[in-house]
Amino acid sequence: MIKADKYFKDNLLKIKTDGTMDENPRPKYKDNTLAYSKFITQVFEEYDLQKNEFPITTLRNTAIKTGINEILWIYQKQTNSLEIARSMGIRWWDEWNIGNNTIGVRYGETVRRYDLINKLLKSLKDDPFSRRHIINLYQEVDLQESKGLYPCAYETMWSVRKIDNVYYLDLTLNQRSSDYLVANYINKIQYVALQMMIASHLGYELGKFCHYVQNLHIYDRHIEAQNEMINRTPIEVQPIIKLKSNKNFYEFTIDDFIIENIEKIEKINSPLELAI
Repeated sequence: MIKADKYFKDNLLKIKTDGTMDENPRPKYKDNTLAYSKFITQVFEEYDLQKNEFPITTLRNTAIKTGINEILWIYQKQTNSLEIARSMGIRWWDEWNIGNNTIGVRYGETVRRYDLINKLLKSLKDDPFSRRHIINLYQEVDLQESKGLYPCAYETMWSVRKIDNVYYLDLTLNQRSSDYLVANYINKIQYVALQMMIASHLGYELGKFCHYVQNLHIYDRHIEAQNEMINRTPIEVQPIIKLKSNKNFYEFTIDDFIIENIEKIEKINSPLELAI
C-alpha cells in the first residue's frame, strides 16, 4: 500500500473510532441545517518526493488540475476575484462570494498585498539556508477588513538542504482545519505543485512535503462516504506528477503538469454534500 493510502485509511479509522463530535458548529448545509463533524487533532503526514511519495490517494479520485489552477489563482494571479477563478475552471469558491464577486481580503489578495511570493522567491535564492522562509495568509488586518472564510491552509514553511552540491527544497503546509473527504487531498497535491514550480524557478530539486492539520474532520452527512473509503481496496500503483520543463514561476500553466497513474482511480459513490 502506498503511503498516501495508508495515511488515508488510518486517519479515517481513527476519526471513526477515536474522534470527538463538535458542538455549535459554524458551517451549515444548503438546507440551513448545522453541519456537525467528528474530528481528530494534530495530524501530521510526511512524503519524500525524491522517492515519488506523492500525496495522491488511489482510494478515490482527486480534482488535481482544478486544485493546481486554484494555486495559480492564489499565488501567481494573486487575486480574490471570482470572475478570474471561474475563467480558470474554479467554481467551488462561488459559495463564499461576499457580495462583490470576491472572497474578501483573503488568499490571493493577501499574497498580492504583502508581495509574499516575490519575497519568498528572493529569500530562497539569496539566503537559502535561512530559517525564515514563511508565507502566512492568516493576517488579522485582512481578516477584519472584510467578510469571508478564514484561510484553512494558511501557512507554508520552506527549507533548503544541500547534499553533494545539490539543493533540495522542502515544504511544510500548516492547516487549521480540513474537511477530509472534500478538500484535504486537493490541498496536499496543489501545494506540492506550488513546491514544484518554486523549485523549478530556483533550479532546486524536490525534497520533502509535510502536512500538518490541527482539526481533521468528517461531516455527519459524509459518514457513508467515510465507510465506503475504509472498505475500498487501494490500487497498488503510485500516482505521480511531473513538470514538462523548468520555467520562471510566473510562466507556468496547468498544461505544464503531467499526471500519471490515475486512470484507474474511481470516484466516491456516496454523496458529499458541501458544508459552508
